[in-house]
Amino acid sequence: MAFDTFKYEGTFTLESGAQLTGYHLGYTTYGTLNEAKDNVVWIFHALTANSDPAEWWPSLVGTGKCFDPVNDFIVCVNMPGSCYGSIGPLEINEATGRKFYHDFPFFTTRDMIRSYKPLLWHLGIERIKAGVGGSMGGQQLLEWAIEDPDLFENIFPLATNAIHSPWGRAFNASQRFCIENDPTWKECADEAGIVGMKIARSIALLSYRHYDTYEKTQSDPDDNTLLSYRSESYQKYQGEKLAKRFNAFSYYLLSQGMDAHNVGRGRGSIESALKRIKARTFVMGIETDVLFPVSEQQFLAAHIPGADFHLIKSFYGHDGFLLEYEQIGGVINSALASFR
Repeated sequence: MAFDTFKYEGTFTLESGAQLTGYHLGYTTYGTLNEAKDNVVWIFHALTANSDPAEWWPSLVGTGKCFDPVNDFIVCVNMPGSCYGSIGPLEINEATGRKFYHDFPFFTTRDMIRSYKPLLWHLGIERIKAGVGGSMGGQQLLEWAIEDPDLFENIFPLATNAIHSPWGRAFNASQRFCIENDPTWKECADEAGIVGMKIARSIALLSYRHYDTYEKTQSDPDDNTLLSYRSESYQKYQGEKLAKRFNAFSYYLLSQGMDAHNVGRGRGSIESALKRIKARTFVMGIETDVLFPVSEQQFLAAHIPGADFHLIKSFYGHDGFLLEYEQIGGVINSALASFR
């Protein structure tokens, strides 16, 4: 495993019209690009994850696993706007000499994949054998497979969509309201809005999980319990846990990037955009996902030429895309075995 930083020195214009004079991306690689350059696996991470998929997908990435560095050249890039090595709001704005904080422009999922292209060229990659991404990572994967139809040979979008729904945007907006109502949010400080973000994370968990998840994991052993409940302490714990590794600026901006996701923007329609995809496509949906319901993945499969749809059974809700590794790995291994 190698973590590295790629620096782009040119002017980069975002969909919003904002411009950056250069940017940098933190990225992780496993394995080596082979002589034929036909062993590339590009993994896209979700909202608050990092560029090391073996850390958050340990059952799928590693020696002897679905994506094996012995045979595969695995690449994962930290999303711009995040806080794990890529340009983000807590970094120095070279135009002012101060940290960006509130002035950092939000990247749409389309901006993100466009920022990855110079890195792709830098690494000498010409084709990608398999592109894989869940949730916001899947949104990026779809954007890139549409923008560069000849780049990917196989894609595996998990628990994702072609356009972020009003339902999903409402969840994200409610989380941003929590941050905005933190009295510290307007301050130019690394910890600004952090209490609000803890509450926002509590709201997010309700969309990531499912009724059955809480029933099985957070039920109280004593039905006569008063006032102090496992589910309540669990919500608080998850907010505290995120606050130790993330910041409110990145959380706020990345959720805006997710809300702006729409593969049909500027391409005629969502349906016509999806028809541009040439890669063999294997869409997976989580049966209990309330944030990205299965109907969204069925829509993808119906409009991407030749796409297959696979239902992943799980009581974990949206987070099933991180946890149901046996089912997900089975779909991927079967697809790539037939491809070979």
